[in-house]
Amino acid sequence: MELEVYFIDSFTSKVFGGNPAGVVFHEHDIEHDLMQKIAAENNLSETAFIHTSNNNRIKFFTPELEVEGLARRAQ
Repeated sequence: MELEVYFIDSFTSKVFGGNPAGVVFHEHDIEHDLMQKIAAENNLSETAFIHTSNNNRIKFFTPELEVEGLARRAQ
């Protein structure tokens, strides 16, 4: 499986400001373990996984664990 990881500056309007975060858009299901490994490799405060064929459902992962209760659907 090939995935693109985007790195964004969140909570800011300035380049290299705010908090760096990873974002992965994916069309097919990704196993929880793989999402956790990707987040750990990114080593950012959070990596968001946006499931584009599941109503843009979002899951958030830190390098150590999934952030429970934050899975939601993007507007």
